[in-house]
Amino acid sequence: MYKSLLRPVFFLFNPETIHHWVMGILKIIGKIPGKRLALKWFFTVKDKRLEKELFGIRFPNPVGVAAGFDKNAEVFEELSALGFGFVEIGTVTPKAQPGNPKPRLFRLSKDHALINRMGFNNNGLEQAVRQLKKRKSKMIIGGNIGKNTLTPNAIAYQDYEENFKGLFNYVDYFVVNVSCPNISDLKELQDQDALMEILNKLQAINNSKPKRKPVLLKISPDLNDKQLDEVIDIVRLTKIDGVVATNTSIKRNLPGYGSEVVAAIGNGGLSGSPVRDRSTEVIRYLATKSNKAFPIIGVGGIFTASDALEKLDAGADLIQVYTGFIYEGPFIAKNINQTILNRMKSGSSLKQV
Repeated sequence: MYKSLLRPVFFLFNPETIHHWVMGILKIIGKIPGKRLALKWFFTVKDKRLEKELFGIRFPNPVGVAAGFDKNAEVFEELSALGFGFVEIGTVTPKAQPGNPKPRLFRLSKDHALINRMGFNNNGLEQAVRQLKKRKSKMIIGGNIGKNTLTPNAIAYQDYEENFKGLFNYVDYFVVNVSCPNISDLKELQDQDALMEILNKLQAINNSKPKRKPVLLKISPDLNDKQLDEVIDIVRLTKIDGVVATNTSIKRNLPGYGSEVVAAIGNGGLSGSPVRDRSTEVIRYLATKSNKAFPIIGVGGIFTASDALEKLDAGADLIQVYTGFIYEGPFIAKNINQTILNRMKSGSSLKQV
């Protein structure tokens, strides 16, 4: 029903407008007594065989929602009720900021893709904490953290530290985001020395706590092999817990559209089907070259169970969806989890799929 009835109507409108509508619908559902439980019963595939123990956390299933959908921690409970095993909020910055001028989100339906240049628009750390304090369930929440646009790179570590300290008691793991292409100078923080400084400072805070929280690094799909080798070194040297692969791309692989249409959209990060193969390549490279030395959360172009299994087969331990969620609708987690479970029941391993 979603793809035949609802999606065609939704896609008549501006994608950012639709996103706000969907958020509003989820909030309303969350306020109706019993509705969240009904959704959970309908959408959740619950089976011990789907559970995954990773960096000290037991995930109920391997399918999560990537950062960017629930920027301000407003609908994480409702997303959990749709069958997702975990939700990553953010990207959160210390101060609230409006992000880049509109329009800044573009739908490219022929290629099942999005281009966004949102620019870390969010309500800030304090608001995120207020929302997270409302958590009623034991669902798993990741905190994706970044710097404010106006914060100079020389002191960017201070923004990451502030976010880390502020969210520490309210999220289950952290993702350090230095790979978003929509903050003008953020990519400079992917330089090994700058990144080591940020991660080492966060780890110093982390290790001072009675119980530390897992820290992961989100990386770009546009890194070359040498840079991926540096990522492996950074994980080893800073002793962070893993990698999220991958963020959006600045490249433009959009065969369904002419160059003039793509150029008119302008800058932004490309997500969806066009980044699927590259994301899988990055996952496979990191897993193989490191000899699976650290966990990987795979994200990028996951629309179907086959796409998800491809990521898992390449070396991902968990997966996340965003653009696929928008195109495929609310059954995406259920469909993926049910397929994984069916394969397990048939006696096939994920690598045999």
